[in-house]
Amino acid sequence: MLITVRNKMCSNDLKSAFLVCQVIALSLLIIITAGCKKKDQKSSAPAPEVTVMKIAQKDTPVSFEYVAQTQSSQQVNIQARVNGFLDKRVYTEGAIVKAGQILFLMDKKPFQVQVNGAAAALARQKAAMETARLNLERTRPLAANNALSKKDLDDATGAFEASAAAVDQAKAQLETAQLNLSYCTITSPVDGITSAALQQDGSYINVVNSQLTTVSVLSPIWVNFSISEQDIQNYREQIARKLIIPPLGGNYEVEIILVDGSVFSRKGQITFAAPLYNPQTGTFLLRVTVDNPGGVLRPNQYVKARLHGAVRPNAILVPQRAVQQGAKGHFVWVMDKGNKVEPRPVAVGDWYGDEWFITEGLRPGEQVVVDGGLTLQPGVTVTVKPLAANAESTTSGAAQHSAGPNANQAHKSN
Repeated sequence: MLITVRNKMCSNDLKSAFLVCQVIALSLLIIITAGCKKKDQKSSAPAPEVTVMKIAQKDTPVSFEYVAQTQSSQQVNIQARVNGFLDKRVYTEGAIVKAGQILFLMDKKPFQVQVNGAAAALARQKAAMETARLNLERTRPLAANNALSKKDLDDATGAFEASAAAVDQAKAQLETAQLNLSYCTITSPVDGITSAALQQDGSYINVVNSQLTTVSVLSPIWVNFSISEQDIQNYREQIARKLIIPPLGGNYEVEIILVDGSVFSRKGQITFAAPLYNPQTGTFLLRVTVDNPGGVLRPNQYVKARLHGAVRPNAILVPQRAVQQGAKGHFVWVMDKGNKVEPRPVAVGDWYGDEWFITEGLRPGEQVVVDGGLTLQPGVTVTVKPLAANAESTTSGAAQHSAGPNANQAHKSN
């Protein structure tokens, strides 16, 4: 009886073990089948489509752009030269005036009285001189004939010379009075735009409140911008490495970009470089002189100065969308002859429109993925589709945050 029970128990264990083996085998079969299906699906997935461009070197003109501010090339403080009452403001505040145009009139009556008095004094001195002259002419022959002493001749000569000196003094006083009278008519010494009047009609003008207004010359106008020490050093290094060829003599042509992005009609030249760095900002000041007909540009206006004339020899340019940022820096996808792609680290330079200068990492003739690179994996075979014609080239733009051109030349000249 005991043996029979044991045999039944063994039979049940064998059945359970057999069932477990069947379950395990079935699971393995399902996993293998699923893996095969995935492998088949993966192998049957189409190759990703990308657009590529062939790398070529070319000499590329570059420009440098900076935030700048306009300044009047000559700002004149209009001041009264004599003390007196301000009679009338003649000009319109904020208007453009010509050189010699009347701005203010002061009360002339006190100065006219001084002119009249000085003229009368001159006439009196001239009469006295004429009397002394006649007396000297009578004395000379009499002294020659010993009819009068030599002392009489000396006295007559001295009287005549003193009267002549008095006439010269009276002339100077008259000229001073006339000059003061002319100062009552205050004119603009230059062509320019006027500011508001600082003194009102009827005010008494003296040394304390002698400034009446200012006139700012509009053409030519100055455009000032600053370059950091780091940018200047970077610029020098790029020249030394022949990455940039500056224009002959450092004579950059400067475009002025207005606040709406439009380009000003006249171009300028750099005419001044500061001899020293600004100790507060650590920057180096450059000044551009620009003709400004019609006064379109006004002083203290913010603009951009774009400098043209430099060239990057044998430059490599790729669209910005072709460059990606990874954990180790910038990279691009490079395609080999078998249409397989691999990531390539690159060193990027300045922007040029919507392209990027590549300073290291690419060689002429290599093919770089432009579009479709976001989903690529190393070693993936890709399908190449044509690159749109309008995407092959971009309009030239300003290289942003570039080293300061002409700074090297400025330091040499200073």
